[in-house]
Amino acid sequence: MRTRLDFGTALKQRRQQCRLSQLALATDARISTRHLSFIETGRSRPSRGMVLHLAELLSLPLRQRNEWLLAAGFSPEYPQHTLDAPPMSAALAAVDLVLAAHGHLPAIAVDRHWNMLKANAAAGLFLQGVDATLLAPPINVIRLSLHPLGLASRILNLESVRAHILHRLIVQFRQTGDQGLLDLHEEIAAYPSCPDAPGAVATSPDERVVLPICLQTPQGVLRLFSTITVFGTPVEVTLAELAVEAFFPADIESAALLQTLASAVSPT
Repeated sequence: MRTRLDFGTALKQRRQQCRLSQLALATDARISTRHLSFIETGRSRPSRGMVLHLAELLSLPLRQRNEWLLAAGFSPEYPQHTLDAPPMSAALAAVDLVLAAHGHLPAIAVDRHWNMLKANAAAGLFLQGVDATLLAPPINVIRLSLHPLGLASRILNLESVRAHILHRLIVQFRQTGDQGLLDLHEEIAAYPSCPDAPGAVATSPDERVVLPICLQTPQGVLRLFSTITVFGTPVEVTLAELAVEAFFPADIESAALLQTLASAVSPT
């Protein structure tokens, strides 16, 4: 059973997480330090507008803004729909357009816990040779990548990729307070080393501008980097948490290899 959120405590924790003093936040919010202190200790009840104002100043995600409002005794501000709800149709059509436009390059849409929501046909190369237990919906792309029965045995720079993903998860947890992200972080951190993993691929630091994923395929080594795209002005919770990760070849050889692999990948 989840403990009821205390607004004052949540506000104080978020302020400290952002490394702001009471004076700094009060100045930004244009209120007195005393009033902010009273809100944090529960001696003063903030207005609905003040809750939203403080949440905005602290860059709180929409889901957590709704939780703050509920904790302060108000109704949520931001709607939350399922993906198949009519209000989501235009936004999801845009996601489909982005995925399709990526052509023979892999691209996936994920939710806040990195569960795959949509994918283009080229993303099927990430599913090949993976144990069936990892392909049961919803497919978690981080688990798929780092689990010993997933892609781990084929990622040549596994330790570097693993360290980067673990860092990303803990940063996201600190930003959102989402327990699901912390649970996923702890699960991934507990995975044993992969004895079948091939040797690491040496990459000259002065030639590298992004960390690539070096994936062994039957046709050769595929080096990919990714970009993450989110909606610019979401006012709906599910949409605010949706991201599209698009993969690109990190070198000329990988670009040619992706062209070769594209014809062999079936739609997901």
